[in-house]
Amino acid sequence: MIQYGIVALVAAVVTFALSYVVYKIGRKYRLHPEIRARDVHTNPTPRLGGVAMFGGVLVAIAVASRIPFFEIVFSQPGKIWAIVGAAFIIVAIGVADDLLDLDWMIKLAGQILTAGLLAWQGVAIASLPIGGLTIGSAWMSLALTVLAIVFVMNAVNFIDGLDGLVAGVTIIANSVFFLYSYLVVQQTSPNNYFNLASLIAAVTIGICVGFLPLNFHPAKLFMGDGGAYLVALLMATSAIAVTGQIDPVVFGATFGRSSLLPAFLPILLPVAILIVPFLDFALAVTRRLRAGKSPFSADRKHLHHRLLDMGHSHLHAVLIFYAWTAVLSVGALLFFVVKPWYWALVFIFVGLVVCAVLTLAPLSRRKVVEAAAQSTPVDQESPIRAQLDPLDEAADDVVLDSHLDKEPT
Repeated sequence: MIQYGIVALVAAVVTFALSYVVYKIGRKYRLHPEIRARDVHTNPTPRLGGVAMFGGVLVAIAVASRIPFFEIVFSQPGKIWAIVGAAFIIVAIGVADDLLDLDWMIKLAGQILTAGLLAWQGVAIASLPIGGLTIGSAWMSLALTVLAIVFVMNAVNFIDGLDGLVAGVTIIANSVFFLYSYLVVQQTSPNNYFNLASLIAAVTIGICVGFLPLNFHPAKLFMGDGGAYLVALLMATSAIAVTGQIDPVVFGATFGRSSLLPAFLPILLPVAILIVPFLDFALAVTRRLRAGKSPFSADRKHLHHRLLDMGHSHLHAVLIFYAWTAVLSVGALLFFVVKPWYWALVFIFVGLVVCAVLTLAPLSRRKVVEAAAQSTPVDQESPIRAQLDPLDEAADDVVLDSHLDKEPT
């Protein structure tokens, strides 16, 4: 655990330092786009945080390569170089989009290229942990891997609309995923791909922790498409490194669970930690297709926009996203660590109820205000109005006297 902490700390420190440098350069040379109609912020803000985050990834991986604990991970350098190369490509595409506003087809092609590079170097879904189901062919494995990575990248990018939202959600989700992958590697087999999953999760947590101080409301620096794509790529990569590498029989025997839960948990957990971005993505695509638009066309109807329209403040909307993510991801993890397992269901149910109440609170307050307004008789004068009437009458008398004093022309 200490080794992972060192890597995460290095990623955080380097990302914070580079974020400050990028912020200063961006402000000095005005490297920020014009404010769009769908944007929530009102001050021009640089969107180049992805550059700083990528620097944090590079330094953290370089430090990890010198730690003997991670020797098993770097014994196959092709996978590491594929992750670094894919990260570079997707950050370059994201930064170009932040500065030049690329067409969505160019961005999609870059995402497919990035995912294909990972799959080509073996970071791919070879099997599914549902009864040990093996992917039928290399082409099917490639297609599933590309589809999963592209889906996650766009889902995470879609919720990047409020200060600190993506960084905070990523910290919560990846912390849960890191605990899961770390516990599994300690209890099953230490010489497998779980080391890679835990390492990537630790690096992702580190870069988001280092970036969040400049990105929290009010944000001085945005991660932009480059940062959102990078975070999503790393999250998808760590999940793929786990999914398909589990023997349900060994997993269930080790942790004393029925065969059904271990079979689905490696899929359930990545979905749970990303359920909020997935939901926003699904709603956005459905909404745009019904309107006859491209699924990648921008609008101001994402979940975070709806929270603001309901009456939540910027900070409250972000904290609500944090709460939903924490309840669902921690609840999924509890299936793995809590006995009996139904306590996880109790936690999820209570947590969802609390989150729902907090989310809908502005609507309740609005109904109370409307009810109070409707209960007031229309012809009943308020005290303020009663105080203003004499002033209005006096003003009318002055105007009338001024007209009477004038001589007709």
